[in-house]
Amino acid sequence: MPKMKSNRAAMKRFRTTKSGKIRRKKAFQNHILTKKSTKRKRNLREHTLASKADTARIKRMILSE
Repeated sequence: MPKMKSNRAAMKRFRTTKSGKIRRKKAFQNHILTKKSTKRKRNLREHTLASKADTARIKRMILSE
């Protein structure tokens, strides 16, 4: 049986923390930024954790064995 390939798109979008949680970038900061406030854009820069519901699926994509 050959090795499973990890999902390269997911590898670029997600990272795991030391404790095993999944870190992701926030959405809505790519275009149409003129109507968004400075405070909102500044808060969108920060990374956040993926929800628990999606964690198992993301781990399967990025940590395939």
